[in-house]
Amino acid sequence: MTAHAAAAAGTTSGALSIVAAALIGLGIIVFAGHLQAQTLHDAAHDVRHATGFPCH
Repeated sequence: MTAHAAAAAGTTSGALSIVAAALIGLGIIVFAGHLQAQTLHDAAHDVRHATGFPCH
């Protein structure tokens, strides 16, 4: 009985993780789709500088 409950909890947790990842991904796509191209470029540029990645 305990193994069955643990398996059910694992399945629920996995499904919840998939739903959460899908919602976050969809939110990013919608958010990025409504921004101006220059705003996206500036944000990516700032992140590259903050992480020390050369971009010039």
